[in-house]
Amino acid sequence: MPTYEKDAAAIARLTPEQYRVTQQNGTERPGTGEYLENKEPGIYVDIVSGEPLFASSDKYESGCGWPSFTKPIEPAHVAELRDTTHGMIRTEVRSKHGDSHLGHVFPDGPRDRGGLRYCINSASLRFVPRDRMGAEGYGAYLDQVAEG
Repeated sequence: MPTYEKDAAAIARLTPEQYRVTQQNGTERPGTGEYLENKEPGIYVDIVSGEPLFASSDKYESGCGWPSFTKPIEPAHVAELRDTTHGMIRTEVRSKHGDSHLGHVFPDGPRDRGGLRYCINSASLRFVPRDRMGAEGYGAYLDQVAEG
C-alpha cells in the first residue's frame, strides 16, 4: 500500500494559485479551473500528496463552475470538516494525508448517485489519465474508471 503525505518538495513546486487554494484555503474563480471541462477517463489525485481522490466515472456537470463529483474514489483519503467562514455553514473537503484544501461537499448532487456534490478546485488536483494509471502506481483503481 503506497504511503501518502504532505510533501514539502511538492508544495515548493505549486503555482501561486495552487498554493493559495491548497495551503491557504482559497477558491479558484468559477468557470476557470483546468479540469472543469475534462471528460477524459482517469483519476484525480491530490497535487501535494498524490493520494487518489476522485474518479472520472464519478464526475458530472453540475453547472456550479467547478469540477463536481458524486463521491470520493477512496473515502479514507477525504476529510470533511465544518466550515463557518464567510457567514455560511458548509462542509469543507480536505485531503486526509496531504491536508490540502480541496473544496466543499453539498447535499444537492444527483439523487440516483447518492445525493452529494463534491465541488472541487482544479488547482488542488492532478489528473492521471487512465492509460497512465498503472505506470504511476494507481492500477488498483482501474476498475473504478470507465474506459473512454
